[in-house]
Amino acid sequence: MSTPSQPFYRPVGHEEQVFRHCYEQQLPLLLKGPTGCGKSRLVEHMAARLGRPLITVACHDDTSAVDLLGRWLLRGGETVWQDGPVTRAVREGAILYLDEVAEARPDVIVVLHPLTDHRRELTLDRRDERLRASDEFMLVVSFNPGYQRGLKELKPSTRQRFVSVSMAYPTPEVEKEVLLGETGADPATCTRLTALGAKLRQLDALGLAEMPSTRLLVDAAKLIQSGLPPRLACHVAIVEALSDDAEIRQALDDVVQLVF
Repeated sequence: MSTPSQPFYRPVGHEEQVFRHCYEQQLPLLLKGPTGCGKSRLVEHMAARLGRPLITVACHDDTSAVDLLGRWLLRGGETVWQDGPVTRAVREGAILYLDEVAEARPDVIVVLHPLTDHRRELTLDRRDERLRASDEFMLVVSFNPGYQRGLKELKPSTRQRFVSVSMAYPTPEVEKEVLLGETGADPATCTRLTALGAKLRQLDALGLAEMPSTRLLVDAAKLIQSGLPPRLACHVAIVEALSDDAEIRQALDDVVQLVF
C-alpha cells in the first residue's frame, strides 16, 4: 500500500530510470499517455524518492503566463509581488509538474522555453528579474496525445526540447499489482477488476471518448474494499465516468455483470 511519504508506483517500463537520469542531467521530461495511466503518480513517486518538493499545475484553456510566473497585488495599501508556481519551483529547486501542458495558452510555452535548454533561466519582466534554476530544479510536463481539441497540440519545436517517455495502460498482471498496492483489496476482486478493464477497453464499437483508466479501477477497488457491492461500485466509479448516454451505460453495466 502507498504511504504519504512514498506514494505507491509500479513501473511498467524504464520510466523510473529515465526520470532519475533526466533529473541528474538537468534535462526536462515529457510524459505522454492516456488519462489515468499513471503519469501524475510517477511524478509524485519520483519526487518522494529524490527527496525534492513537488509543485503541480493542472493546465487548462485559461492558464496564462501571468498565472504561472506571478503578479503584483495590493495588500494593506502596499503593492507586493506574489510568485506563481513556476517561479516558486525555480526559487526552491523543486520538481515542477505541468499536467496537460498542451491545454495551456501559447504564452505559457514561450515562458517555458528558456527553462528547457542550456540556460535554465526564468525571466520575470514585471519584476525586471532573471532567475537561474538550481541543479535540483526539474521541469516535467505531460499531455494526452489521444485527446486533442482543435489545435491543442505541442509544436515539434517544443517537443524536441524534452526527453520523452510514452506511457500506456499496464497489462492485466501489472494492473492487478497496482490495484493490490494502492488499495489492499482482496486478490480475487483485483483480478476481476483488471479483467473488466481489459474487456471494456476492447469495446471500440461504443465509441467511448476515453477508455477506462487504471485510476477508475483503483476507485472501484477502494469502494468494494469499503463494503460497497461490487456491481454498484463499478457502476458509480467506472460506468458513470465513461458515458452520459443511457444505452452506452447499459452496455457497460452488462459487461460489469458478466465479470461480477
